[in-house]
Amino acid sequence: MSGGGRASSGQILVLSWLVVVPSLSQVRHSLPVLWIMPLTDNPGRGNLTASVLPAVQLALDDLSRQQTPLRNYEINFHVIDSECNIAKGLKAYFDAICFGPKYLMIFGGVCPSVTSVIVESLQAWNLVQLSFTATTPVLDDEKKYPNFFRMVTSDNTVNQAVVKILQNYKWRRVGTLTQDVQRISEIRRDLTKQLSKADVMVAVTESLSTDPCINVKKLKDMDVTIIIGLFDENSASKVFCCAYSLNMFGGRYQWILPGGYQGSWWEEANSSNCASNNLLTAMEGYITVDFTHLSNRQIKGISGRTPEEYDETYNRELLQRGLVASKFHGFAYDGVWVMVKALTRVIESVRHRERYDIHRNFTVSSKEIGQMVLDSMKEICFEGVTGQVMFRNGERMGTIKLSQFQEGREVKIGQYNAEAEELELNHLIKFQGMQPPKDRAHSQRWDVSVPLYIILLSTTGLAMLMALFFLFFHIKHHNHWVMKKSSPSMNYLIILGTMLACTSVFLYGLDGSLVTDKVFVTLCPIRTYILSVGYTTTFGALFAKTWRVWTIVKNKEIIEKIIKDDQLWIIVGGMLLIDLCLLTCWQMVDPLRRTVEEFSQETAPGGEDVNTRHFLEHCESTNLTKWLAIVYGYKGLLMFLGCFLALRTRHAHIHLLDDSKYTRLSMYHVTVMSIIGASGCFLTQYNPNVQLFIMALVVISCCTCTLCLVFLPKLVKIRDNPNQVDPTSWLQCDLHKEDSETSSSSSSLNQGRSLESLQTENQQLRRRITEIGDQLEDVAMQVLEKELSPPSPQGHEVRLRAQVCSEDVPRMNRELFDDINSPEHVQRRWSVQLPILHHAYMPAIGGMSASCSSLLKSPDVPSAQQRHMPPSHRVMVTGL
Repeated sequence: MSGGGRASSGQILVLSWLVVVPSLSQVRHSLPVLWIMPLTDNPGRGNLTASVLPAVQLALDDLSRQQTPLRNYEINFHVIDSECNIAKGLKAYFDAICFGPKYLMIFGGVCPSVTSVIVESLQAWNLVQLSFTATTPVLDDEKKYPNFFRMVTSDNTVNQAVVKILQNYKWRRVGTLTQDVQRISEIRRDLTKQLSKADVMVAVTESLSTDPCINVKKLKDMDVTIIIGLFDENSASKVFCCAYSLNMFGGRYQWILPGGYQGSWWEEANSSNCASNNLLTAMEGYITVDFTHLSNRQIKGISGRTPEEYDETYNRELLQRGLVASKFHGFAYDGVWVMVKALTRVIESVRHRERYDIHRNFTVSSKEIGQMVLDSMKEICFEGVTGQVMFRNGERMGTIKLSQFQEGREVKIGQYNAEAEELELNHLIKFQGMQPPKDRAHSQRWDVSVPLYIILLSTTGLAMLMALFFLFFHIKHHNHWVMKKSSPSMNYLIILGTMLACTSVFLYGLDGSLVTDKVFVTLCPIRTYILSVGYTTTFGALFAKTWRVWTIVKNKEIIEKIIKDDQLWIIVGGMLLIDLCLLTCWQMVDPLRRTVEEFSQETAPGGEDVNTRHFLEHCESTNLTKWLAIVYGYKGLLMFLGCFLALRTRHAHIHLLDDSKYTRLSMYHVTVMSIIGASGCFLTQYNPNVQLFIMALVVISCCTCTLCLVFLPKLVKIRDNPNQVDPTSWLQCDLHKEDSETSSSSSSLNQGRSLESLQTENQQLRRRITEIGDQLEDVAMQVLEKELSPPSPQGHEVRLRAQVCSEDVPRMNRELFDDINSPEHVQRRWSVQLPILHHAYMPAIGGMSASCSSLLKSPDVPSAQQRHMPPSHRVMVTGL
């Protein structure tokens, strides 16, 4: 074969591209095929064209020995040198198209840069290209390259086999180490896409630099144990030399090399300073993934040869010519047969049209020829030396071979069927450890101890049962005077807040060992909401009750002022509103999410190939510190104000608000424990057991102490005095007529007075009693003097006046009951009763009868006591 002349002496019967086909002609017609290959040596691969040329010659010889119905045609290969250069390759291609014969097909194409440009123009030239070396994934797009076919399996399929291996051994974390050349870069991009679809994380991607040891060390620092290497033989020797020096071999590491190497490559390409033994030690166990060069099925194919027979013949030719074998030679051999099969179908189609066409001579355009060749290529299916040959969307559906380097040689350990997408592994695969290596160091979660969680959960449950008991107790005795005096609505809020806070303990104990990652992410904001709202509800109720006591103490005239529970609800509701606004803004602007914090790797004492890396789960956000500062600042301000009010009311004692003392104690306790809990949880954030214990201890302590301080004194009082009416009320007898549906807080606060106010009123009433007593005595003495004086015409007038006085008494009594609780009526009650007291007791002590009682006696017969009493004697009754 020459660069622009006749390809070989092999003769086959194929279709001529000529317009007229003579049926009985014995003239051999040339079938020109353009062969695009680099004729220069490729570093690391030698001269690829020279290596596959014996296989092509062998295919032509086998074709000439077969009896075919097409004996008048022969294939002429016109070879052009692409030089793996886009500019030079395109110029040679267009020169061949313009000045050469009309080519039926294009054969070859090695360099991806040149091939990808040429195949885009095939449709315009009505040509079909068949490549036996192009494996780049870039050419997989059938819509972009509809006229391109390749005999060799694509690197895309090789990457699929790599992904299948990773999935088989459940390796979910890998690292890649690639050589920075165009073809390998394209393979890496496709591999990255497939790994992402398979949910395999690429921990680090390194490109080989001048010193490969730097890149290999980065893989080690990132704790990458499953390494996918994409580099040629020369770079492979340097990489494994670095791996040996960094101790990155053995049972903990697994190297996977897509694209196998040929022969004893480590001996020919060893450009490192490592000794051969060291290099072999580092290489031991690596897995190669590459397309199958020759079929394992020892059956005769379309050529009449078995794969083994073909391989022996090819190797003899190489030995005679002194060439190096190429792994693409079998695909070149089968490629010639593919062209023959396609052109055979075309000539049969043309002959059929010639036989039944109405015209003796007919023409076939180049476009029709090109379309017939394209259709024929899609229908190709036969058994070749490389296996079954068929195309799907222009891609060869072949088999991927898996090999492992064992004791100085590569051993086949399985295969991947691209058509069925099935991975088959045999028993020959070996790992240097007791089991396949892990894709990362053994990760151990610092989770919450289950026994500790059960204990805390039981204790929290007891606290919640206590809250439920006090809730039932409060509902049962809600009409009792003890309950009415202590703001029942605030008591309900205290119980609700403690139960919410206890619920947060249960949620904070659920970590990744008990729930899934998705549930853990959902729990992050929920438990924050519950704990914060529970704390604000409990402390807000205590704060509101303390604020009311402080308001009463501060205002000296609180007798006339009523503080209803609605005002306390406004205080607690405002606190909760601020709390919810802060938490909602936090979740919307910077939401809490699950983060995993990994710690330094530790070598397990069980063996050097088993390492442990501890990790800890957190609920964090980007600006967590700032949000915590805002929330803690708001709640700290509440605690400061609450303690300030409690301190100002420490000496106050109000009978109708007699639980203020226990409210203050609860507030002090909650404040102190909250400070201890916040500090302790911050300092123990890397020890989840201690952190949960401190948090649960603080919550349970605050809840139980608050419930006991608020409700136990009430329970004791109700036990000692089950009567629902307060026996200490100074107007107990008059309160029976009050409306039973009046609010307990309004009733208590309407009658509530400070001790000082009651004493002042008592003194005023005593002075009033004294004044009225003096007035009554004066009236009584005047009446007595009139009785002792001689009768006069005015006597009748005096008697009438006395009668009026006696008639005023029942009238005054009737008016008194109109408002029996007012101080004025109390004074009037005393003024009416004083004459009776005078009448009843003054005679016994030597005094005189009351003025009104003298009307019951005869005015003419004074009593003995009246006769012997001095006229000027007076008795004043005071202090009643």
